[in-house]
Parts: sequence; C-alpha cells; structure tokens
Amino acid sequence: MYIKTLTVSALNNYIKKVIDNDFILSNSSVKGEISNFKLHSSGHMYFSLKDEMCKMNCIMFRSAAKNLTFIPENGMKVVIKGRVSVYEKEGTYQFYCDTIEPDGIGELYLAFEKLKNKLQNQGLFDEEYKKPIPRYAKKVGIITSPTGAAIRDIINVTRRRNKSMELLIYPALVQGVNASKDIIKGIETLNDIEDVDLIILARGGGSIEELWSFNDEDLAYSVFKSKKPIITGVGHEIDYTIVDFVSDRRAPTPSSAAELAVFNLEEVQNKILSYKSILNTDIQMNLNNRKSKLELLKKNINSLNPSIYIVNEYNNIDRMKELIKIKINTKLNKEKETLGKINALLSAHNPLNILNKGYSIVEDENKNLVSTILRLKELEKVKVILKDGSAFLNFTIEGENKS
Repeated sequence: MYIKTLTVSALNNYIKKVIDNDFILSNSSVKGEISNFKLHSSGHMYFSLKDEMCKMNCIMFRSAAKNLTFIPENGMKVVIKGRVSVYEKEGTYQFYCDTIEPDGIGELYLAFEKLKNKLQNQGLFDEEYKKPIPRYAKKVGIITSPTGAAIRDIINVTRRRNKSMELLIYPALVQGVNASKDIIKGIETLNDIEDVDLIILARGGGSIEELWSFNDEDLAYSVFKSKKPIITGVGHEIDYTIVDFVSDRRAPTPSSAAELAVFNLEEVQNKILSYKSILNTDIQMNLNNRKSKLELLKKNINSLNPSIYIVNEYNNIDRMKELIKIKINTKLNKEKETLGKINALLSAHNPLNILNKGYSIVEDENKNLVSTILRLKELEKVKVILKDGSAFLNFTIEGENKS
C-alpha cells in the first residue's frame, strides 16, 4: 500500500532532512583523489573526490576555502572533513567540505606551510629584496651533488649556450640530515670568491621527503643573506620548496636554472653583428643626410650671397634714382605749368600793362595811389608813372592856380 503522492520538491526535501539528521553523514571524514577541480571567481571550490571504484561531487564554500594553506590540484590525494547533504534543486547529493588536508604527507606539508607563512611574514619573500640576475655572467657557482643528473643537465646546457662560461662546482649533499648544513657552507664559500657572479642551487626531482633539506629554516636565511644572487632549480616544475620562495629567481628545473644563468653566446654575437649592421646603416644614413643638408645650405648661402644682394640693390638704387628723377621732373613740369598759368593770370590783371595804352599812374610822395581830384587838390607834388618811366611833377588844376 502506497502513501500519498509527493511532488519532486517534497521528496527531495524529505531526503535532505533524512541525510542532514544522520549523525555519520553530518560529521564525515573521507579520503580520495581530487579530480575536476575548479576554483570559481566567487571563491568557492568545486571538485570530485574519487577512488578506484567511485566518485562523489564536493564543494567548499569561500568562507572555509580562505583558511586553506594550499591550493588543491587534480590528482592530489587528500582527506576532507565535513557533511553530506542534498542539493534539492537537482536532487543530487554532494559533500560540503569544512577542511581539506593532504593525505599521507600531512605532517610534512603542515610544517612546510607553517615555515612558509613565518618567513613570508618576516618579508623574506618580498620582491624588494630580490637581487638582479647578471645578464652576462662570466663565472657561475653551482651547489649540487657532483654525481646527480642535475649537474649533468647544467653542464650540457652551459656547453650548448656558452662554451666560454666558467663553472665552479661546490659538491654538496642534497638529501639527508646534514644536506642543509652542507648547502649553507657552499653558499658561504661561494660568497667569499670575488669573481663568482651568481650561484645556482640545484637538485633533481624527488618526493617531498627527498626534497625536505631545501625546506630548512637556516638554509632559507642563508639564501636570503647571500651577497651573490641565487637561482634555485630544485626538483621538477611542480615542486616548490622554501628556498624557491626566498631565492632571487626560481627555475622549474636545473636545466632551466642554467638557461637563466648562462647567456647564449651565439645569440649575443648575432645581436652584436646585427647592432653593428644597424649602426653602420644609421651612420651612413646620417652622413648622407648631413651631406644633403650641407649641400642645401651651400645652395642657400650662394643664393643669399651678400655680393649678389648688393648688386641687386645697386640695380634697385638705379631704378629708384630714375623713379625719383621722373617724379621730380613730373613735379617740376606740373609746377611750371601752374606757375605759367598764374603768371598769365597776373599779367592779365597787371595794372602796369594798361600804361602801354597811354594811361598813367599817379602816386603821392608816399607811393599812395591818387585816384580822385579831391585827393589831388591836397597835394603839391605827385609822381606820374608812364610805360617807360616815372617823374615827379608840379601841376596846376584847371580853374585853380597851383605850381
């Protein structure tokens, strides 16, 4: 006999309550291998946890993920703690993680993270303390095992890139209890050699236990205090040790460390030849440009020669003189014409011209014109002006006796 019919939502909600109230499912610890890992932009982590037979979906919210001391990766074996619950919307169950710890190497990993955080807080990882790597090092000191693959890789890379490079090898232990002390001694020794330009600290790949000597606190301080810049090439590309964070440059492998430390002589020579060609071309172009400019200046100087200017100005002066002469003559002729008109007008109105007709001009002794009988009666002597001269006369007015 069936109970009443439920909706999908009601059924999913019921299953969720059953699972949430289960003591084991609400407080579980599960180990497995991470796959399909995704770190969302929101800060939440989504991944699957699998073993040889099965897998389950997992989620870790940002509030819990921010407390992790490492970033989970695909293939990493871990132990997760949290609870199992149902995502009602999809009707699927998933594991909600509160913590994630590496499986098998938990203690070493926690010690690694603890030391890393300590040194980071002390500023040993800060970029401002990183020493620049010499671009053209002449002598490179190498601290590594003299019999390991790392030194062979470094020598091979060096021979390929620059046969003239001098390598000074300090044979050191790179694994075991006394390895870190041996490496510290190597750093101190190479720092005391004046012509060593930089140091490579190298070792081939291995497990975290095999690489553990490179996570030593004293070694980290030694790398930090080194006067010479240090490049680390420890393990494989995925391997990180404390010295990688402290060193001035981290290379993913010993071969890569050699690539960074040893400049490619052939490339440098080719660059020099290229620069020489460019320089010669630039010099020739510069000379040609300057020659063209010089020729142009010469033409300008010739065209602006003062003697040519002076000759031209002489011609201008002659033209101006001629122009002035023309203007003066024009002005004189105009003034002569005006003067002639005035003279003709004066001649036409000159009272002396009337004397030619038999008339005369009578003046008193003060040269005042006498024009009436009344004025004449008052005078005893007058001046009479005729056309050919003048004379003073005593005269008698008709009807009166006057001498």
